[in-house]
Amino acid sequence: MVYALLENVRSLYNVGAIFRTADGAGVSRIFLTGITGKPPHREIRKVALGAEENVPWEYHREAAVVIRQLRAEKVKIVVLETTGAAVLFNEVHYESPLCLVVGNEYHGISKETLALADVHIRIPMRGSKVSLNVSVAFGIAAYEVAGRSNFME
Repeated sequence: MVYALLENVRSLYNVGAIFRTADGAGVSRIFLTGITGKPPHREIRKVALGAEENVPWEYHREAAVVIRQLRAEKVKIVVLETTGAAVLFNEVHYESPLCLVVGNEYHGISKETLALADVHIRIPMRGSKVSLNVSVAFGIAAYEVAGRSNFME
Protein backbone atom coordinates (compact mmCIF):
# COMPACT_ATOMS: atom_id res chain seq x y z
CA MET A 1 0.00 0.00 0.00
CA VAL A 2 1.29 3.43 -0.96
CA TYR A 3 0.12 6.74 0.47
CA ALA A 4 1.20 10.25 -0.49
CA LEU A 5 1.55 13.30 1.71
CA LEU A 6 1.79 16.81 0.28
CA GLU A 7 3.29 19.28 2.72
CA ASN A 8 2.60 22.92 1.89
CA VAL A 9 2.43 22.47 -1.89
CA ARG A 10 1.38 25.94 -2.98
CA SER A 11 0.42 25.46 -6.65
CA LEU A 12 -3.07 24.12 -7.25
CA TYR A 13 -1.87 22.92 -10.65
CA ASN A 14 0.83 20.83 -8.97
CA VAL A 15 -1.78 19.41 -6.59
CA GLY A 16 -3.95 18.47 -9.57
CA ALA A 17 -1.03 16.86 -11.39
CA ILE A 18 -0.15 14.84 -8.29
CA PHE A 19 -3.75 13.62 -7.99
CA ARG A 20 -3.69 12.49 -11.61
CA THR A 21 -0.34 10.74 -11.23
CA ALA A 22 -1.39 9.17 -7.93
CA ASP A 23 -4.45 7.72 -9.63
CA GLY A 24 -2.32 6.23 -12.40
CA ALA A 25 0.31 4.86 -10.01
CA GLY A 26 -2.24 3.27 -7.67
CA VAL A 27 -1.73 5.48 -4.62
CA SER A 28 -4.31 4.51 -1.97
CA ARG A 29 -4.78 7.88 -0.26
CA ILE A 30 -3.39 11.41 -0.40
CA PHE A 31 -2.88 13.50 2.72
CA LEU A 32 -2.99 17.24 2.01
CA THR A 33 -1.36 19.35 4.72
CA GLY A 34 -0.59 22.94 5.59
CA ILE A 35 -1.22 25.45 2.79
CA THR A 36 -1.79 22.71 0.21
CA GLY A 37 -5.00 23.39 -1.69
CA LYS A 38 -7.78 20.86 -1.61
CA PRO A 39 -10.64 19.87 -3.90
CA PRO A 40 -13.00 21.03 -5.10
CA HIS A 41 -11.06 23.71 -6.92
CA ARG A 42 -11.10 24.71 -10.57
CA GLU A 43 -7.30 24.72 -10.95
CA ILE A 44 -6.94 21.28 -9.35
CA ARG A 45 -9.69 19.81 -11.53
CA LYS A 46 -8.22 21.36 -14.70
CA VAL A 47 -5.09 19.21 -14.32
CA ALA A 48 -6.43 16.24 -12.35
CA LEU A 49 -9.22 15.65 -14.89
CA GLY A 50 -11.41 14.02 -12.25
CA ALA A 51 -8.69 12.02 -10.48
CA GLU A 52 -9.36 14.10 -7.37
CA GLU A 53 -12.69 12.29 -7.21
CA ASN A 54 -11.10 8.84 -7.60
CA VAL A 55 -8.21 9.01 -5.14
CA PRO A 56 -9.32 9.26 -1.50
CA TRP A 57 -7.84 12.26 0.28
CA GLU A 58 -7.82 13.95 3.66
CA TYR A 59 -6.77 17.41 4.76
CA HIS A 60 -4.81 17.98 7.97
CA ARG A 61 -3.29 21.21 9.17
CA GLU A 62 -0.05 19.63 10.45
CA ALA A 63 1.98 17.10 8.47
CA ALA A 64 3.71 15.89 11.62
CA VAL A 65 0.40 14.78 13.16
CA VAL A 66 -0.37 12.63 10.11
CA ILE A 67 3.15 11.23 10.00
CA ARG A 68 3.11 10.26 13.67
CA GLN A 69 -0.20 8.47 13.17
CA LEU A 70 1.09 6.65 10.08
CA ARG A 71 4.26 5.61 11.91
CA ALA A 72 2.11 4.23 14.74
CA GLU A 73 0.41 2.11 12.06
CA LYS A 74 3.84 0.83 10.90
CA VAL A 75 3.82 2.87 7.69
CA LYS A 76 7.34 3.74 6.47
CA ILE A 77 7.84 7.45 5.80
CA VAL A 78 9.82 8.23 2.64
CA VAL A 79 10.61 11.89 1.97
CA LEU A 80 11.63 13.06 -1.48
CA GLU A 81 14.17 15.77 -0.72
CA THR A 82 17.82 16.36 -1.53
CA THR A 83 19.52 16.22 1.86
CA GLY A 84 22.91 15.03 3.06
CA ALA A 85 21.24 11.76 4.12
CA ALA A 86 19.33 11.23 0.86
CA VAL A 87 19.96 8.12 -1.23
CA LEU A 88 19.11 7.68 -4.90
CA PHE A 89 15.42 6.88 -5.29
CA ASN A 90 16.08 3.80 -7.42
CA GLU A 91 18.57 2.28 -4.99
CA VAL A 92 16.23 1.98 -2.01
CA HIS A 93 14.55 -1.19 -0.80
CA TYR A 94 10.98 -0.03 -0.25
CA GLU A 95 8.71 -1.80 2.22
CA SER A 96 4.93 -1.71 2.18
CA PRO A 97 3.08 0.13 3.51
CA LEU A 98 4.78 3.45 2.89
CA CYS A 99 3.99 7.11 2.54
CA LEU A 100 5.80 9.20 -0.05
CA VAL A 101 6.17 12.80 1.12
CA VAL A 102 6.77 15.81 -1.12
CA GLY A 103 7.04 19.41 -0.05
CA ASN A 104 6.77 23.06 -0.92
CA GLU A 105 8.02 24.11 -4.33
CA TYR A 106 10.39 26.69 -2.88
CA HIS A 107 11.17 25.67 0.72
CA GLY A 108 10.94 21.90 0.35
CA ILE A 109 10.00 19.64 3.24
CA SER A 110 10.05 21.04 6.78
CA LYS A 111 12.83 20.12 9.21
CA GLU A 112 10.29 18.48 11.51
CA THR A 113 9.00 16.23 8.73
CA LEU A 114 12.54 15.38 7.61
CA ALA A 115 13.36 14.32 11.17
CA LEU A 116 10.32 12.02 11.31
CA ALA A 117 11.19 10.21 8.08
CA ASP A 118 12.52 6.67 7.83
CA VAL A 119 14.45 7.44 4.65
CA HIS A 120 15.29 10.44 2.48
CA ILE A 121 15.41 9.84 -1.26
CA ARG A 122 16.59 12.02 -4.12
CA ILE A 123 16.45 12.11 -7.88
CA PRO A 124 19.82 12.86 -9.51
CA MET A 125 20.07 16.24 -11.23
CA ARG A 126 22.47 16.62 -14.14
CA GLY A 127 21.71 20.17 -15.23
CA SER A 128 22.08 23.57 -13.62
CA LYS A 129 18.89 23.30 -11.53
CA VAL A 130 18.93 21.49 -8.18
CA SER A 131 15.40 20.10 -8.32
CA LEU A 132 12.49 19.14 -10.54
CA ASN A 133 8.95 20.45 -10.39
CA VAL A 134 7.28 18.78 -7.41
CA SER A 135 4.64 17.04 -9.50
CA VAL A 136 7.24 15.65 -11.91
CA ALA A 137 9.45 14.46 -9.05
CA PHE A 138 6.42 12.87 -7.38
CA GLY A 139 5.60 11.04 -10.60
CA ILE A 140 9.08 9.59 -10.97
CA ALA A 141 9.20 8.40 -7.37
CA ALA A 142 5.59 7.16 -7.25
CA TYR A 143 6.07 4.99 -10.32
CA GLU A 144 9.33 3.61 -8.98
CA VAL A 145 7.56 2.56 -5.79
CA ALA A 146 4.47 1.30 -7.63
CA GLY A 147 6.62 -0.78 -9.93
CA ARG A 148 7.90 -2.88 -7.03
CA SER A 149 6.10 -6.22 -7.05
CA ASN A 150 5.33 -6.25 -3.30
CA PHE A 151 3.26 -3.07 -3.70
CA MET A 152 0.93 -4.44 -6.34
CA GLU A 153 -2.47 -5.31 -4.86
